[in-house]
Amino acid sequence: MADAQALEEVVAFTRDLIRFDTTNLGGGDGNERAAAEFAAERLAEAGLEPVILEKAPNRSNVVARLEGTDPQAPALLVHGHLDVVPAAAADWSVDPFGGEIDADGMLWGRGAIDMKSMDAMMLAAVRSWAREGLRPRRSIVFAFVADEEAEADYGSRYLAEEHAEKFEGCTEGISESGGFTFHSNGMRIYPIAAGERGTAWLELTARGRAGHGSKRNPDNAVSKLAAAVARIGAHEWPLRVTPVVEAAVAELAALHGVAPDYEDLSGLGPAAQLVESTLRNSANPTVLEAGYKVNVIPEHARAEVDGRVVPGGEAEFEATMDGLCGPDVQWRYAHRSRSLAAPVDSPVFAAMRAAILKHDPEGHPVPFCMSGGTDAKEFSRLGITGYGFSPLALPPEFGYGTLAHGVDERVPVEGLRFGLRVLDDFLLNA
Repeated sequence: MADAQALEEVVAFTRDLIRFDTTNLGGGDGNERAAAEFAAERLAEAGLEPVILEKAPNRSNVVARLEGTDPQAPALLVHGHLDVVPAAAADWSVDPFGGEIDADGMLWGRGAIDMKSMDAMMLAAVRSWAREGLRPRRSIVFAFVADEEAEADYGSRYLAEEHAEKFEGCTEGISESGGFTFHSNGMRIYPIAAGERGTAWLELTARGRAGHGSKRNPDNAVSKLAAAVARIGAHEWPLRVTPVVEAAVAELAALHGVAPDYEDLSGLGPAAQLVESTLRNSANPTVLEAGYKVNVIPEHARAEVDGRVVPGGEAEFEATMDGLCGPDVQWRYAHRSRSLAAPVDSPVFAAMRAAILKHDPEGHPVPFCMSGGTDAKEFSRLGITGYGFSPLALPPEFGYGTLAHGVDERVPVEGLRFGLRVLDDFLLNA
């Protein structure tokens, strides 16, 4: 049980971590060093032996192992990222890196939800165990990683490729995007992620004949690309229901007193948001680039598309993109990561359910699949089955999905403390 000091530390540590500007601009532009040193110092004070690992200067990761009481039990990975997406101060009501707590008990700042609060819970829990002389049954590897908000080159991918020995014996892992309160029709639902769609970021290119803008030109690269992009944007992807999504819809439908219906999710009320983006593949055009002067037809045009692929949907995705692009537009993967699926009838999933119900007996933990992705994709290369479980208690007016990466990101102080209690129980009993 998290002690009183831990309940104060989780708030203080979240504030401290927010105040380190760990903005990840992509392309290698980021700096997690100060936050990593902070995490390492807090772990060392609890008797662990953390190491800081870097692929490049200041792109820092922290890894530490705590031995459990059962040497025969497989180890558990608990990981959180230290970097955050950019925050334009002019758009915020407060300093996004100020870590302010207002009169209503809200802690504000970039990373309050995604995911410095989870990092703080990890630190507060292990320090509480040290004070109380407790150890979990399973050995736990704690990892605080860089570069999750870009392509993980300096974070989880680097760790999986270059430091796999640090994760020896880990069979499952937990991280962000699960265990938070989602309010639907008066019910408190706690979605636990047991799957992720794969990432398929694409670059589309078209070539044509350059020429004067006043001349007829049937070989116009911009026209070719624009037509392909319009087809992609208008495409209706077919249903592809995976086992995790099937389980999610079944449980949500039962809670809402309706029959499962994948084509019409209206009976699920607001909870439809938890599954609507994971019933099929998707591809959204996001970038268009062509030309340099209004009266010059360019030879080249390019676009970028954010594709997401459900588990098992890779072949369908590629065949569909071939057809939508046609012979005049070429596409390639600019960045690709695998989709994930984890069992929802496993002992570790049951332990997550139990931890939530212990602290909210009227809550409803349910499985779901993330529409996006996390560092669990990279750690899956090591045979580690990933779940999303970073518990938080959130009030009805909060939208987890809108606050993460959004303006005025914030978290209730009491919600943090609830999350610590749940996480602490889960880690000690998993």
